[in-house]
Amino acid sequence: MTGSRIVALGHYQPSRVVTNDDLAQLVDTNDEWIRDRVGIVTRRIAGDETVADMAAAAAGKALANSGLTAADIDLVVVATCTSVDRSPNVACRVAAKLGITAPAAYDVNTACSGFAYALGTVDHAIRAGAARNAIVVGAEKLSDFTDWTDRSTCIIFGDGAGAAVVTATADGEPAGVGPVVWGSVPEKSDAVRIEGWRPYIAQEGQAVFRWATTALAPLALQACEKAGVAPSELAAFVPHQANARIIDGIVKRLNIPNAVIAKDIVESGNTSAASVPLALSKLVERREVPAGAPVLLFGFGGGLTYAGQVVRCP
Repeated sequence: MTGSRIVALGHYQPSRVVTNDDLAQLVDTNDEWIRDRVGIVTRRIAGDETVADMAAAAAGKALANSGLTAADIDLVVVATCTSVDRSPNVACRVAAKLGITAPAAYDVNTACSGFAYALGTVDHAIRAGAARNAIVVGAEKLSDFTDWTDRSTCIIFGDGAGAAVVTATADGEPAGVGPVVWGSVPEKSDAVRIEGWRPYIAQEGQAVFRWATTALAPLALQACEKAGVAPSELAAFVPHQANARIIDGIVKRLNIPNAVIAKDIVESGNTSAASVPLALSKLVERREVPAGAPVLLFGFGGGLTYAGQVVRCP
């Protein structure tokens, strides 16, 4: 085995759409202010659906698109920071819902960088021969942890899930998942928080904005360098959908003139670990990126953690 590749994607979002005007009925804000500050127009909010429900829906779609069956999957990894239940983990519940028998199953919590972290660990497992076919999911129900009276945070977050089926490449076949660049800034870990037994999301918005727009572009370029892909060759850039201004700030520091820039933030809000696979799945579904083209994924957020890699579009 020489590496791994993504063979299929899938995503799921709740049916309830919450607009900026809807939020203006709850807090002192308005549509123009929200669009200007964070770039969000709508977000999806779950009702009775759990993180596991949304994760399984996205994973089921990815599995159906892959040509594989549940019997082929031997590893399930879910990235999430919003599962209410401590045990069983979300990965085991996803496996049970999809009828996957006896997979290795674990959750990853690095908040908004979670999908890229999870994809990195799955790639490593496949390269080591510990797995052959895996499902990687990012799923969040941030509405459970949102203070709907706090206008600085309630305008930002949404719910949803995105998933990828990742398989081993054949001998001699180029890897479709590049080396991961990952790390953290522990001394700034309080900048984004969900703490305590009755937690609400809290963040130091300006601190996160400064860090994201100044420190992350060089790290994203490292992922390109490790994959042997020039930034100008990228067909798409799928960053964490934190804030439209943050995305624009990172893009300005990257020389990626030919890349489609994912802006799912506009219609989905910030969905933390779900945002990268959700946005990538939509780009592929709309056929905005050619099959086999290089795409840079880059997640960042709570921790403060970051992770990214170049993948080949399925």
